Amino acid sequence: MLIDTHAHLYLPHFNDDIDRVIGNAKMNNVGRVLMPNIDIRSVDPMLRVCSRHPGFCLPMLGLHPTSVKDNYAGMLKTLEDLLDKENFAAIGETGMDAHWDTSFMEQQKRSFITHLEWAEETGLPVVIHSRKTMDTIIGILKNAYSKKVTGVFHAFSGSEEQAREITGMGFMLGIGGVVTYPRSGLEEVLSKIELEHIILETDAPYLTPVPFRGKRNESAHLVYIVEKIAEIKGLTIEQVAEVTTGNARRLFKLKRE
Repeated sequence: MLIDTHAHLYLPHFNDDIDRVIGNAKMNNVGRVLMPNIDIRSVDPMLRVCSRHPGFCLPMLGLHPTSVKDNYAGMLKTLEDLLDKENFAAIGETGMDAHWDTSFMEQQKRSFITHLEWAEETGLPVVIHSRKTMDTIIGILKNAYSKKVTGVFHAFSGSEEQAREITGMGFMLGIGGVVTYPRSGLEEVLSKIELEHIILETDAPYLTPVPFRGKRNESAHLVYIVEKIAEIKGLTIEQVAEVTTGNARRLFKLKRE
């Protein structure tokens, strides 16, 4: 059984066929899908999908770094008020992103630290987005939070050295479709990183793996990611599935189905 630890199945991309997408995931041995929040507007759609598919789709709560603007503090307060009202699997998606817009980097940092405080208070893992900010985030965690908070670096695509720093702090590496891209460099990095530090994700509808790159991603495509990791590690698909699913269960404190 596989666990997709990061997918946005509540986005409009799936409005017309969400039941088929989830059915297809189940037929491809995906037993659970964890869904990270993006902003205030996405909370209700996310919770509706989770309510419609209880036990299979699990929500997380956070403010995506690219959604952090001048009014971020008010949005965080609104989200924080929801923490005690719903059963969330994790804090996130949070972190920092210097790819699209660097105008709000200080606000992103403050928002990220607030999410770390939520994680510490609730005991929930934190799901970290670190596009072009990985070293900055590693530094924040090392300075203040590495002993108190655990979680995952979503869509990890960094170096072996960065992977060692992250796993050394007790964080997982979220591996998705990028591992199937020929020039990503991720294959070489993962060949040197122990499987006990890896969990699987799709980031659906984004980061679609080969052979469907360029098309909408979905949780059923997790099978192509696990196949690639098995090839890299010289293991069977079953071995990779068993270890990564166990990793996800421990990180997110999930009971067996």
